[in-house]
Amino acid sequence: MIRYSDLTMVTLTEDRLKKVQEIIAHFPEGKQKSALIPVLHLAQEQEGWLSAGIMDHVASLLQLDPIEVYEVATFYSMFHLEKPGRYVFEVCQTGPCMLKGSDDIISYIGERLNIKPGGTSADGLVTLKPVECLGACGYAPMMQLGKHYREHLTRQRVDEILEECRKA
Repeated sequence: MIRYSDLTMVTLTEDRLKKVQEIIAHFPEGKQKSALIPVLHLAQEQEGWLSAGIMDHVASLLQLDPIEVYEVATFYSMFHLEKPGRYVFEVCQTGPCMLKGSDDIISYIGERLNIKPGGTSADGLVTLKPVECLGACGYAPMMQLGKHYREHLTRQRVDEILEECRKA
């Protein structure tokens, strides 16, 4: 959700601006919109999430209307529109994972951390984010944690993962 309080203009660092130009250079003249997803990744890496201000900055860099950036950022679950916890538990909630108990896993994580889906634990450690298919149906129920998949989830396995996160 984009809030008016987030409308402060934010800019990318000089290093990131150079990378943006390198990314744009991979595409034909007039096709800079093709660079949107990699540029959004770069922008998100800077603060850990995409504020309206940074999305507006990306729009100006790519000569797009802000709504074109918002459409992409709100569609893909890998982009965070609010500051997430240190760890984001992206739990698959599509058919095969649901049949194997992902709803129970989502509920259990929520109960353990006293949060609802989309929320962040009070200590800022974990954000629970139900997502669509992560493409590992044979390992259901599963979640993505950073760049790694955690598969065959059970309540016990969730407790182990939470403990790992707390110790890291």
